[in-house]
Amino acid sequence: MSWLQALILGIIQGLTEFLPVSSSGHLAIFEKIMGFEGENLTFAIVVHAATVLSILTVFGYEIWKLLQGLFKFQWNEETQYISKLLLSLIPVAIVGVFFEQNVKAIFNSNDVLIWVGAMLLLTAVLLIYSHYSKPRRKQEISFMDVITIGIAQAIAAIFPGLSRSGTTISTGLILGNNKEKVTQFSFLMLIIPVLGEALLGLMKGNFSPAQSGLSTPSLLIGFIAAYATGTLACKWMLTIVKKGKLIYFAYYCIAVALTIFGFSIFNNS
Repeated sequence: MSWLQALILGIIQGLTEFLPVSSSGHLAIFEKIMGFEGENLTFAIVVHAATVLSILTVFGYEIWKLLQGLFKFQWNEETQYISKLLLSLIPVAIVGVFFEQNVKAIFNSNDVLIWVGAMLLLTAVLLIYSHYSKPRRKQEISFMDVITIGIAQAIAAIFPGLSRSGTTISTGLILGNNKEKVTQFSFLMLIIPVLGEALLGLMKGNFSPAQSGLSTPSLLIGFIAAYATGTLACKWMLTIVKKGKLIYFAYYCIAVALTIFGFSIFNNS
């Protein structure tokens, strides 16, 4: 992987991690275009760490306030919020522990682009439905809603092309939650799973710049690109959700899915 390829993939990771268009799906598409075979685990750890840093940058004040409330050792709003975040992680943890090999098989299969196309269409359906559904709005995200949103995140982790942010935010909106609150919750949900996956990768010895085929400058370029674009996309997404413009990404997902299907039909004809 050259520094230019690392730059392109870093930008794609940063943008699509927060926009509801599926980072895994877009990385699969561009890796096919660039001719990569299999996942470069070192690069994946680096760019995912960059997107976590983006979240910490955008929500640093909110996270600090949560931690201050937590260490008061009271059942206050901050402690409840952190409890909800931890509860939401249970489904994705189950998927990671018991179905890791099944997930990798889907991501590394020859039909991965077909999966991406189908799941992008499902992402579009969720975005459209959440736009037109008008449930009674709630003031706070309930513990039952948190479980449902957590299950949605776990399902999105299984299938390439099913946007994690699009799925969790749409699910929260369909359940009647406040747009800004459910978007913030969705992004904060991402921190622990990504850091946990990176830590497991380190423990298994998957982080090896020497064996990854990437130079240190390429890894650094990928990290900076993912962090910079991730920070911009995170802030942009908050504005988009506030204005109720998520449906435009549904049209984008449909267009990309149809392009994938057309390309696959043409390639196999």
